Amino acid sequence: MHWLIEQNGSERLVIHTENLTRRFGDFVAVDRLNLDVAAGQVLGFLGPNGSGKTTTIRMLLGLLHPSAGRAEVLGLDVTKYPEAVRARTGYMSQKFALYGELTVLENLTFYAGVYGVNDSARLHEILRSLGLDELCNQRVHMLSTGWRQRLALAIAIVHRPGLLFLDEPTSGVDPVARRAFWELIYKLAAQGVTIMVSTHYMDEAEYCTHVGIMRSGRLLALDEPEQLKRKLPGQVWEVYAEPLLDALDCLEAQPFILRVGLAGDHLRVICPTDFSPDVIRGLLLEHSIQMQMLQPGVATMEDVFMALATAVDVQEPASS
Repeated sequence: MHWLIEQNGSERLVIHTENLTRRFGDFVAVDRLNLDVAAGQVLGFLGPNGSGKTTTIRMLLGLLHPSAGRAEVLGLDVTKYPEAVRARTGYMSQKFALYGELTVLENLTFYAGVYGVNDSARLHEILRSLGLDELCNQRVHMLSTGWRQRLALAIAIVHRPGLLFLDEPTSGVDPVARRAFWELIYKLAAQGVTIMVSTHYMDEAEYCTHVGIMRSGRLLALDEPEQLKRKLPGQVWEVYAEPLLDALDCLEAQPFILRVGLAGDHLRVICPTDFSPDVIRGLLLEHSIQMQMLQPGVATMEDVFMALATAVDVQEPASS
């Protein structure tokens, strides 16, 4: 069976949806989602809690039936062949069910058996690759959150899936463990695994080859991170001034400023592209605020998301 769909004779799609929709009563959790994910991508599915990320993943796995529209995963219609889809994909949910009284190896052995994997060498290979080999006899309830997340990832990939769904895998994990987890994701991608990872951490989008931004069940944008940042409607300025909060109040009150926010010891201000920074200097001087430094800034994924979330116009989403 062919798991990949050919698009335009070359690009292979592992996920393809057409107006995929899910309602819960009158509430629309996912609204007419059109999404194409090519083989080899690391797709970051970005958005706040409640934006429809988890519902989308559950529909793509056949765990939820769509209210309308359709989806194909690895060339299979998820409504018709949900079991076949789940057998060929890996899934790490937000709260993966590990057995605390069992050891790391016992948990992995149990779940591997569910997938029909009974090769002891494969289990130890997975443990070594994720740095879990020295903890294999440790009871899971003794592990930190970061190590439990690694074990959940080991379980998700033990059957060698070609497509991996990670639903907010680093939620509640400290920054060091988050970085280490993303290094593991890149290793998997280098081995040819296509990955769809949902997150509400804006900085994690920078690690992805492509980013889809969700809000209120709708896909607002889809492209490579650098392309999305280039579409930001405005110029970023880093403003260092004293008193800082007075400068914030002053600039927030100006209708021509698209967005202003605190960034540690300074302000990040987004103005129209043709805007002269001398206007900022004049405004602060007029309000007896001392300008210390003003320099151009670089757009971030948080800037892109906030522009979309506050309904500032951006270009239409691009197909990946």
